[in-house]
Amino acid sequence: MNEKVLTGKKHGMLVMLLCIIVELAAIAGIIWGAIQAETNGSFILFIISLVVLCIAWIPLLGLRILKPQEALVLTLFGKYIGTIKGDGFFHVNPFCASVNPAADTELNQSGDVKKVSPSPINIATGMATSTPANKKISLKIMTLNNNKQKINDCLGNPVEIGIAVTWRIVDTAKAVFNVDNYKEFLSLQCDTALRNIVRIYPYDVAPNVDTTGDGLADEGSLRGSSEIVAARIRDEIQERVNTAGIEIIEARITYLAYAPEIAAVMLQRQQASAIIDARKMIVDGAVGMVEMALNRLNENDTVVLDEERKAAMVSNLLVVLCGNRDAQPVVNSGSLY
Repeated sequence: MNEKVLTGKKHGMLVMLLCIIVELAAIAGIIWGAIQAETNGSFILFIISLVVLCIAWIPLLGLRILKPQEALVLTLFGKYIGTIKGDGFFHVNPFCASVNPAADTELNQSGDVKKVSPSPINIATGMATSTPANKKISLKIMTLNNNKQKINDCLGNPVEIGIAVTWRIVDTAKAVFNVDNYKEFLSLQCDTALRNIVRIYPYDVAPNVDTTGDGLADEGSLRGSSEIVAARIRDEIQERVNTAGIEIIEARITYLAYAPEIAAVMLQRQQASAIIDARKMIVDGAVGMVEMALNRLNENDTVVLDEERKAAMVSNLLVVLCGNRDAQPVVNSGSLY
């Protein structure tokens, strides 16, 4: 079902004024008819004015006021007749009904979908103490900040991840009639799409992992390729909610961490990897400095060293350069042998 926008309905003020004038005229007619009935016994004007007074208020039921970025989906005896959009004072068929199945559903910023509690009843008056659910549909850009989910990445490690999705309704007819509740539908599809995409990627860069589907290992990861992952999540959600007339503007990862049960172990693993990388860099630099020192000594013939003395010098230099603490020099006053 496609959206049909109703135009030419922005004359609510004119209809309201006409109804008020007709009602006042009917009251005047009733009074004048009663006077005539007493003088000549004719009740025609009185009866006609009374009937007009009883039915002239019915067009007032068709008055609708909309704010900017709001819409009303209208049905007439169960049939969809169109949608009115834009701000203004509108008049439609007074027998039309506004439809919004998600009117009593709230999408909290925490991502929870909940029903609005029914209006409490005042015992004294027997009436609801608050207004009923609003049937207007918001066309503004809204945010769904889904709760954190625990999902296994492509290596089987449990990670916790949360996303924020900005969305808006672009087709009110699809949103109202194609799905039962478009807010609940959107929240469910966000959770499903997030789970489908996260399981493709490792948390961190891992060897021999293909995240693009081209058959070649790459460096894609949830932590290092957040922009790419977010774009894929957005496309996945958009494909799923097209039938509901919803446009996904953006999807962003708001929270990403290992699950608590493996977070400590993974932290130790990251620390060990960082220490190994640092040690490797230190050793590479130390070996280069030792080579440079030996080459300089040989070029200038400053000291002539045999192989055994070179080995001892290399050992001492590596200990000094690779040690965690400052070197404590030992002065040798005799021969090496």
